[in-house]
Amino acid sequence: MNKPLRRIAIFCGLLVLALLIRDNWLQYVKADSLREDPDNRRVLIARYATPRGDIIVDGKSITGHAETTSGDFKYKRTYKDGAMWAPVTGFVSQSYGATQLESIEDGILTGNDDRLFFRNTLDMLTGKPKEGGNVVTTLNAAAQKAAYNGLKKQGGKGAVAAIEPSTGKILALASYPSYDPSTIAGGSDSDAEAWKKLDKKNNPDDPSLNRALREVYPPGSTFKVVTAAAALENGLYTSADEKTKSPLPWTMPGTTTQLKNEGNIPCENATLRTALQYSCNTVFGKVGSDLGNEKMLDEAKKFGFTEEQFTPVRSSAPVFSDDMAPSEVALSSIGQFNTAATPLQMAMVASAVANNGTLMKPYMVDSLQAPNLDTLEKTEPEKMSEPLSAENAQILQSMMETVVQKGTGTTAQIQGVTVGGKTGTAQHGENNSKNPYAWFISYAKVGDSAPVAVAVVVQDDNAVRENISGSGLAAPIAKSVMEAVIDSKK
Repeated sequence: MNKPLRRIAIFCGLLVLALLIRDNWLQYVKADSLREDPDNRRVLIARYATPRGDIIVDGKSITGHAETTSGDFKYKRTYKDGAMWAPVTGFVSQSYGATQLESIEDGILTGNDDRLFFRNTLDMLTGKPKEGGNVVTTLNAAAQKAAYNGLKKQGGKGAVAAIEPSTGKILALASYPSYDPSTIAGGSDSDAEAWKKLDKKNNPDDPSLNRALREVYPPGSTFKVVTAAAALENGLYTSADEKTKSPLPWTMPGTTTQLKNEGNIPCENATLRTALQYSCNTVFGKVGSDLGNEKMLDEAKKFGFTEEQFTPVRSSAPVFSDDMAPSEVALSSIGQFNTAATPLQMAMVASAVANNGTLMKPYMVDSLQAPNLDTLEKTEPEKMSEPLSAENAQILQSMMETVVQKGTGTTAQIQGVTVGGKTGTAQHGENNSKNPYAWFISYAKVGDSAPVAVAVVVQDDNAVRENISGSGLAAPIAKSVMEAVIDSKK
């Protein structure tokens, strides 16, 4: 071969080698990033080319699909009672992506999960269309309906979280106001208009906010359950009926400010039972101050404070600060100052007490199913912590049950059922200028079993301030959720 031909051959060989390297780089090294690139329209077209799997509650789907009449995408997502279930499902949209379960379990729902590879390969060989799998939730439809309708009836803003104490299964997760994910599932002009209405700038009610998981509120007097647990666990007091060292009036340490109680209630040297029954700020403020920041923070952490939860949807981290002055610890110990919690977190507090001191990790996905309904993965209950000993949990149960029997929580009573609870009215706004939040946390016991623990928060900006209370606004909703769970198990 002469010299010019040899040079041309070498050059062509280098070109072929470069093409092979580039081809392999794209197919193997860059495959995942190209597949996940939001601008890769082929991926999006393939995603909506087949029906999506369903999210299941009580054996029935709460999602569906519909064929589109125009555009590149063949199918779009539909939702049944979408506004009620939005805090659970999130949304999947041809234009705006996906959130919550729709996003987290997208691989199963689209059929693209690696665990479905062999099935998809077989379907491809046989010409069968690819199908998505199902996400089976732990939710209880009756409890969810009671929670959502209760919030809707109040007409303000709020949220409900309900848990099965023995397992950590989430039974209800409601937020109000809400939105219907079906209205933004497509790519039409009407979907764009619906999307604009979800923007907080255009709608101050912020209906797309998942208040049960993502909003942290001052928990008010419901946090006194945590403070009572800290008093018992640290041996500051050893029974519900031992008199506390709680003078009245009581001036917070390092200040000249007296901590006030609501009304003329018997708080001077009151027992823990009486203090919880009447919700004595002075007693629990002094308990927190006496224990100190470190012990209070340690107990709060055992209940889940300061950490995000993944259910698998992420829940915001509740707040209880360190490095506080004694007076700030006192205020934080009654659920004010720098204490804040999600409704899920406060349901976890009630759940741990009801479960004799053991807190189970909360979760809302029971199992993942292949298209043929074979189980691909099942969630097993997992112990998270032990905030209380069984003995102290039973003491605290007796205190919370007194609250419902003859204290501030009588509106949560259920005939033939033992109910424990705690009300809360949490101040917020600069100088407490805004209407307070109304809280109620509770559990129900049927015999020796506690099938449900609930937390409810209601924010009604239009209510008369004097009429806002945990007993009046939140407890009736908690009662209806507990009744729904109990009735569904009969």
